[in-house]
Amino acid sequence: MDHHAESLKAQQEYNRGLQELEAGNVLAALARVEAALKLWDNPEWHPCLGYCIAKERGHVTKGLELCQAAIERQPDWPEHYYYQARVLLVAKRKPEAIQALRQGLSHGEHHLIKRLLDELGSRRAPVLPWLHRDNLCNKYLGMLLSRIGLR
Repeated sequence: MDHHAESLKAQQEYNRGLQELEAGNVLAALARVEAALKLWDNPEWHPCLGYCIAKERGHVTKGLELCQAAIERQPDWPEHYYYQARVLLVAKRKPEAIQALRQGLSHGEHHLIKRLLDELGSRRAPVLPWLHRDNLCNKYLGMLLSRIGLR
């Protein structure tokens, strides 16, 4: 099989893995992504692999390493931050995951990042950081600034 045909087959396998992931079948996605990477070791797919191995095998550290290496190679690629956030959520590190998602959005629109942020119900930092977020001043000042469009 020539290189072009091999990379095309790898891309198809990876795309099937993404479909499995979208359907919530992480184990099936892991098998597809690993098969794709055996055909063609595309570094852009490493963050997805990182999430799958963190979720299915509990290899959070390795998953984060794969995501971080991809971010260092392509810091303006939102999808890498998406998978990094998913690994962080596996590790029950929600604040860091939200930070990664926001960082990803700063590099461009990404519907999966927006959807995950909505699911997580992310909250903005308190208006007055020296007071607790549940303080009435913070609550009402935040709501007021949101209503008038300043937040």
